[in-house]
Amino acid sequence: MKKKQWQGWGPGEQAEQHYLVQPRALAGGGDIRHVSEFLRASGWRDKSKTGGPLVLESPDRSVRLSYDPYTLPGRWAIRGAARGPQAEWEAVLGRYTPVEIIAGLTDQLIRPRSAHAPNVWAPLAEQNWHARREGRHHIAASPDGLAWVHFRQNADGRALWWAGARDGQGIGWIAQFTSTTPMHLVQAFSAALASPEPVMRPRGRVPHSAQITVTSVSVLPSQLSAWQQARITAARAATWAHNSVRSTRPRTTARPHSSAGGARTRR
Repeated sequence: MKKKQWQGWGPGEQAEQHYLVQPRALAGGGDIRHVSEFLRASGWRDKSKTGGPLVLESPDRSVRLSYDPYTLPGRWAIRGAARGPQAEWEAVLGRYTPVEIIAGLTDQLIRPRSAHAPNVWAPLAEQNWHARREGRHHIAASPDGLAWVHFRQNADGRALWWAGARDGQGIGWIAQFTSTTPMHLVQAFSAALASPEPVMRPRGRVPHSAQITVTSVSVLPSQLSAWQQARITAARAATWAHNSVRSTRPRTTARPHSSAGGARTRR
């Protein structure tokens, strides 16, 4: 186990032991506030009931996220309503899916889509995942074989995205996405899954797995707070930018306007 010490400690603070875990897919669930506080800062409404699962709803009520640790085996569920050409969709992820990977998808819910066509396999290829095709199925596996992404299509035409990670002791998680899940969201998920960056877990929250590597770090509470606040600030900035673009977007349909000079188009 490696050990690092953070510099710039402030007076009166006691450093806390944390661990950087690799691969991130096997780091365990983590703090759900990494997901929920970002969405709250983006204007999502808290629909949770006292003593019940976490439930958040997007400002336009088109997407609902829930985290239910009380019903075994526990899970995250993200459901999108049908809107225009977008069909209803759903993503269900096991409770031990690392929150950093879930956030790869949920953060994307508040960001504008890229002008480029989404490609779920591109982030995996960039990290040297092994891809192959088996009939109707497309499969990619991480270089260490511990994580995977599948696109499965049955003979009757039904299809779904299936992903997950599992170590040699059977510890892991599974995620499923309906075929109607917007591809830019699945791509954001695959990019977060394939990222080589480690994720941090506090002492006592590191899984017991022979397949992970941990690096010990000492972190001040003020550092943790600063990182969390930076993420919240980023969410607010992204929401402000997105709303500004929408409010200044020119109208696509002309409205008649009476005047002495005849009809004019108002934008």
